[in-house]
Amino acid sequence: MTNSKIISTDKAPKAIGPYSQAYLCGNTLYCSGQIAINPETNEFIGGNIEKQTDLILKNIKALLEEAGFTYEHVVKTTCFLADINDFALFNSLYEKAFISKPARSCVAVKTLPKGALVEIEVIAFK
Repeated sequence: MTNSKIISTDKAPKAIGPYSQAYLCGNTLYCSGQIAINPETNEFIGGNIEKQTDLILKNIKALLEEAGFTYEHVVKTTCFLADINDFALFNSLYEKAFISKPARSCVAVKTLPKGALVEIEVIAFK
């Protein structure tokens, strides 16, 4: 593809399959879904929804920064929750990072990789 490149940083979890951490196409950045994986150890951290969401948001920030973006550039998020009963608590953490209020889908799913409670993917534009 013309005017596109794979974005990779050691400040976010390594891609562990046939995908990229993020992909920059022109002025649009597509970030793969993030679960709570510690980028230093590449291990899932477990814990509650707060602990997982906090690490995911840090990992997303690292991907955005590697591509020269910030949270303010995010135009769309897709959020997956293992339990919709965690929505209110998740939302209170989410809104602190995404103050620009990007478009969002948030759905409950049966299971997530590694037993995660939450996964977030983002699309950013500048």
